[in-house]
Amino acid sequence: MTTTTLASTRLGFRGPQSVSAIGLGAMGMSGMYGASDEAASIATIHAALDAGVNLVDTGDFYGMGHNEMLIGRALKGRRDQALISVKFGALRDPSSGWIGMDGRPAAVKNFLAYTLQRLGTDHIDIYRIARLDPNVPIEDTIGAMADMVKAGFVRHIGLSEVGVDTIRKAHAVHPITDLQIEYSLISRAPEAEIFPVLKQLGIGVTAYGVLSRGLLSGSKPTGPGDFRAHLPRFTGDNAVKNQQLVDLLHQLAGGLGATASQVAIAWVLARGKALGVDMVALVGSRTLKQLDESLGALKLQLGSEDLQRIEAALPADAVAGTRYGAEQMSHLDSEK
Repeated sequence: MTTTTLASTRLGFRGPQSVSAIGLGAMGMSGMYGASDEAASIATIHAALDAGVNLVDTGDFYGMGHNEMLIGRALKGRRDQALISVKFGALRDPSSGWIGMDGRPAAVKNFLAYTLQRLGTDHIDIYRIARLDPNVPIEDTIGAMADMVKAGFVRHIGLSEVGVDTIRKAHAVHPITDLQIEYSLISRAPEAEIFPVLKQLGIGVTAYGVLSRGLLSGSKPTGPGDFRAHLPRFTGDNAVKNQQLVDLLHQLAGGLGATASQVAIAWVLARGKALGVDMVALVGSRTLKQLDESLGALKLQLGSEDLQRIEAALPADAVAGTRYGAEQMSHLDSEK
């Protein structure tokens, strides 16, 4: 198979210097959005690699390890084509419930040992705790990760959904490559305080939720097994109000000869450049059709007038509902 070259960026001053502008987020391949097809998932990962996508993002708690094993199978014989980004620390029970975070130094090394085994690799390219553990100083967690860098098991250290104080404390212990955080047309809070600090420190961004979990593309929860069925933006009156935003985006996209998804992805990448932040957009494509559509966003060049028109139609405060439920929002260091 031949590999083409996509538009790429560096991921922070000290991170990987050639990362595809679009990365593949694999969470949806392990049941978070309802049933998934393993053969289709592996075919999609292979197609992404063939297209030049080299960042694959996962979490050791996606499907309680299933996602890592899936990626391990997909990357067999092709490990050198991928930068693997792994989140760890989230605790789950046998019924798939969420029961907390564990950022203790010993837990960091334990999580990593199992991740390496499931992925069938000898190192992780970017390793990050999924959420701040309020019971463990971030300096202790990052210190343990730095030990793993020195030992050769981890190449770079990232963060996920943390605020400016935590970013500064972590970066003082070991250089941070990037922050993974939700960012989209309708989730723009990081612009106010977080992105300026990242720019100052030379830390990149891997933006997830660029389609607001499919909301901006018109996707809806498939049933109770789809975790979006419990998110405020997809339920009740909020869902009705937000559909109006989706309709507006579809109209704008039609005028640009693109789909709503492509406009949303292209906006994130263009906005990152405008803000002077190294940014990669993670797309949760689960099928070849979705992947092809997402990659099409790279052909869409949004000018300043286009950006103004899009942002006027979908202002930052227009969305109804928070991105997570109240309990989950309360645990987000990035929202404090």
